[in-house]
Amino acid sequence: MISNKHKILDAILEQGMLPLFYQDSEEGSVEILRTLYKAGVRVFEYTNRGKSALPNFKKLKEIRDAEMPDLYLGIGTIKTPADANAFIEAGTDFIVAPIVNPAVAEIANKIGMLWIPGCMTPTEISVAQEHKAMLIKIFPANILGPEFISSIKDLFAGQLFMPTGGVEINLENLKTWFKSGVCAVGMGSKLISKDVMSKGLYDELFDNTKLAIDLIKQSK
Repeated sequence: MISNKHKILDAILEQGMLPLFYQDSEEGSVEILRTLYKAGVRVFEYTNRGKSALPNFKKLKEIRDAEMPDLYLGIGTIKTPADANAFIEAGTDFIVAPIVNPAVAEIANKIGMLWIPGCMTPTEISVAQEHKAMLIKIFPANILGPEFISSIKDLFAGQLFMPTGGVEINLENLKTWFKSGVCAVGMGSKLISKDVMSKGLYDELFDNTKLAIDLIKQSK
């Protein structure tokens, strides 16, 4: 039987993109989730970046269970065991982190949950591998660039990488990333911009999400 961990990883690879955002507004968060889903997103990361993250996540989980049973809903920006436990209790499907915290890895591994740590150096990647990271987030990717992936991928043969930060909805940019050896890209503010959130530009978000999915298919 394929574990949930593998199913979620396969869904990220299939989608080729992991959209992520945080917004204080519960209503806004729900609308963005619905828009992403309508545009074809089936794996999504809400980020733990503000005081409303936990209550908003619980609401998103409720909406997901009622309206989008085939959507995997994960939580990002998990830096501590306390955060990991709080969101696991709230029903997250997977955990994304900006750092490698072995204590968080241990919690996720114990329950067979997908844990995607953020790494910036070969040493961090090595530590993440020691703690069974199947997919590693290269962060901040706008600082490291596709050349970093090209340079280190042979050192870590078979490891799956996903850059987050600086990935654009642009065929040339996406092709450069996929050519460097990534298997998916994280899409934050370039997709779900401050304008989209503050002005409720959900039609624009819908169009851009469909475009991003299409460009990623062409880039792989």
